[in-house]
Amino acid sequence: MEINALQALVVDALEDIKGKDIEVIDTSNFNALFDRLVIASGDSNRQTRALARHVQEKARDAGAQVISVEGEETGEWVLVDLGDLVVHVMQPAVRAYYNLEELWSGSAKPSDRSAAAARSPGVRGRGPDAR
Repeated sequence: MEINALQALVVDALEDIKGKDIEVIDTSNFNALFDRLVIASGDSNRQTRALARHVQEKARDAGAQVISVEGEETGEWVLVDLGDLVVHVMQPAVRAYYNLEELWSGSAKPSDRSAAAARSPGVRGRGPDAR
């Protein structure tokens, strides 16, 4: 599936069930792992899990592959890996703490991004359940 179509599908899926503060970050210029990062907030563990499940259902229905999902057990931060696009659904306090928008926006200096990436679980293979 083409990246812009996948991005639109994910944003629509999040909006369908009231995802908040949806932000899309184009990471293609400084990241070889994925091209887009979508971050959204949910008000509760139940809502973050529901948002992530809805994204997965819509992606599968459209023929996209869901590579992995992490964090559904607690629901504080659920990561959905769709290959070229990674979705982070977080509760507001977790989102504020990790501040992925600043980390991935490219506005931080390279040394700042490296330090933040080392402590951030938002990289494929190091999701919200990694310790």
